[in-house]
Amino acid sequence: MPVDAPQKGITMSRKSFTGMLATTAVLATTLAACGQAGQSDDDGGGGDGGAAEITMWTHSAGNPAELEVYETIVADFNASQDDYEVVMESFPQGAYNDAIVAGAAAGDLPCLLDMDGPIVPNWAWAGYIQPLELDQAIIDSLLPTAVGRYQDEVYSAGYWDAALSVFARRSVLDANGIRIPTIAEPWTLEEFDAALVTLQGAGYATPLDIGAEDTGEWWPYAYSPMLQSAGGDLIDRDTFLTADGALNGPEAVEFFTWFQSLFERGLASDAGTIGNEEFNNDEAALSYTGVWNAMDSLETVGDDLLILPPPDLGTGPTIGGGSWQWGISESCDAADGARAYLEFSFTPEYIAAFADKQVVIPATAEAEELSANFGAGDPLQPFVELSQQYALERPPTPAYPVISSTFERAAKDIMNGADVQSTLNQAVDDIDANIESNDGYGF
Repeated sequence: MPVDAPQKGITMSRKSFTGMLATTAVLATTLAACGQAGQSDDDGGGGDGGAAEITMWTHSAGNPAELEVYETIVADFNASQDDYEVVMESFPQGAYNDAIVAGAAAGDLPCLLDMDGPIVPNWAWAGYIQPLELDQAIIDSLLPTAVGRYQDEVYSAGYWDAALSVFARRSVLDANGIRIPTIAEPWTLEEFDAALVTLQGAGYATPLDIGAEDTGEWWPYAYSPMLQSAGGDLIDRDTFLTADGALNGPEAVEFFTWFQSLFERGLASDAGTIGNEEFNNDEAALSYTGVWNAMDSLETVGDDLLILPPPDLGTGPTIGGGSWQWGISESCDAADGARAYLEFSFTPEYIAAFADKQVVIPATAEAEELSANFGAGDPLQPFVELSQQYALERPPTPAYPVISSTFERAAKDIMNGADVQSTLNQAVDDIDANIESNDGYGF
């Protein structure tokens, strides 16, 4: 959403809860009354006292398509056995982080909670969630980016992922003599840049819709893969103790100098319309966008639509990986029941339902074939291959919330004309200071 998949017509904004807000006493007190009330004191089900209540919180209140699938799974699970009763509460995405932080402060998180993939290590380090301990066969069946880890321990698992690509019209590329790239042979940096210049000359005032009007987690989700393709990164992944050399080294400086030039030359814009409308209206020739916008573009462009790999900026194409996943809170009194629910939920039929209703990539091969859009020969199958070939998770470190917000600020400053080297050096200083102040976050 990375990856939450937005509803049709809503601007994509991948929040990974990077703004961990201070909890008010009022909110903490309110949530204390609604956390795990009714759960049994043991892990063995309801016993003589009836079914043990397992509370479940989700950020999906604003996404009726997603919520509908959850409601079906909960009802099916509750009807399938008598030991546990899952009770779901949904929050608007904008309020969800506050609810989690408040619940943690009150020591009263729900048993089951969803979270954006990049935040998993932070919540594991903070003690919010416990090792997942699901059936290993389930974990092995999932896309690697649908599994959340910290220090090599699995803490979360998800039903889907998302992928970015470049949308184009075959007729436009053909008319301008531009080679159609493939996964085996993507555009090079030089080809991509030349294509943008050609398309601008052909009448597209701003040929590339790069999504720069979005905010928050979109920035590291969308643009750090470009940095990684160029040979840089958000942090040194060998140690997870410094960003020096990764975020401000020569490869990073070269990439961001080019990135800045896209806006200086008018090849990309820092303002745009909602969703993928500029491309759909043929106002932009290319759109750097994701699977969640594919159905609208298919309906508008039809067979002329190309779903292309991102360019190779030096070390091979890269796209972001890791979307919303489920975990079990450290304070859960019925962890066995929570695991039973999750194992029940990871069936191909439910995963395919999530994929089709939200237009996201199903996390298992079986679900791909059950889905309407992602199986072999289906129109959105290219996204599955892009995810399998190119996806890289955002750095699995508790420092990620700070890395994310720092990267967004630096990239926006560079987009607006700031000096590249000094801006990246300052970002490195800010990230490294946070890591040092937290004793390396366990690394």
